[in-house]
Amino acid sequence: MVTTWPRNFPGLGVGAQRLADRITAASDGQLTIQVFSAGEIVPPLQSIDAVIDGSAEMMHGAAYYWLNKNQGLGFFTGVPFGMTSRELSAWVRYGGGQEIYDEIYDQFGLQGFLSGDTGTQAGGWFRNELSGMSDLQGLRFRTPGYGGQVFQKLGASVTNMAGGEIFAALQSGALDAAEFVGPFNDLALGFHQVRKHYYTMSFTEPGLATEAVVDKAKYQALPQHLQDLVRDVCQAEYDQVPSDFYWNDPIALRTLVEQHGVTVHREWPEDIVEAAAAAAPEVIEEQLDGDALTRKAAESYVAALNSVRQRTENTDLTYALARQKFFDISDLG
Repeated sequence: MVTTWPRNFPGLGVGAQRLADRITAASDGQLTIQVFSAGEIVPPLQSIDAVIDGSAEMMHGAAYYWLNKNQGLGFFTGVPFGMTSRELSAWVRYGGGQEIYDEIYDQFGLQGFLSGDTGTQAGGWFRNELSGMSDLQGLRFRTPGYGGQVFQKLGASVTNMAGGEIFAALQSGALDAAEFVGPFNDLALGFHQVRKHYYTMSFTEPGLATEAVVDKAKYQALPQHLQDLVRDVCQAEYDQVPSDFYWNDPIALRTLVEQHGVTVHREWPEDIVEAAAAAAPEVIEEQLDGDALTRKAAESYVAALNSVRQRTENTDLTYALARQKFFDISDLG
């Protein structure tokens, strides 16, 4: 298995290794997965090609890295103002999402499984506090997927690169700003050494999913119980990885603030959020004009979002707001 993550990288790289170890252990060694981190066999953003051309049998990454293969893959990672991680899982598991995911990857002889998620990501690292839309004009910003397309519409100069390459680009000035995941990962990558203004809410990646992708012919050649094992361990990891982030993100954020002098901004300037919210439907609508599978993914995603958001907004959101307003036990214990 090749990955897009540095070795032992918190949350994501550790999750890839744990996935491999769990499959190996649960199969009593009938399946043995050896993990190669970013760049050990192929450059990180060529991991999918390694499985397609047969130089690897499996990869671990994020589907929006492969929009050059099919734009519809962006719906299985993170969509601006789109599904949270729970909502995405509901669509993929119960709303027909997995079947469309399968159709897209069938074109390349691949089988994909969601294998982790980060929850809502952080918005990114900047030299200075953002005052409004004017600060985005020409800003050299690392942010991938449909979120990157939204920021392009807002005037930023957007690029994508693997996580392990971002720090050097910020340090050299090749990038003005960057987002990756959130405090747990970003602390490990050292972004605080070169940028001090941190926006902790991402409206472009509200439920970022990772994926494990395998050579489909080799997967289907496995006995049924081993096929089921791979699928079920990926599903279990989808649920375990966010627990790692939810526990460690607050700890890492305190470290960034208290030990490294990072200034945290919990809200973006309103004109940026408003403009992004207007641009996001445009990006989704552009997918409806794409190839048949991209259009199918877009139509299914939109229908699912309009359904599952009702639970989130009627139940989860109203509860969270009530807890925030009325419930305080910070002085107990």
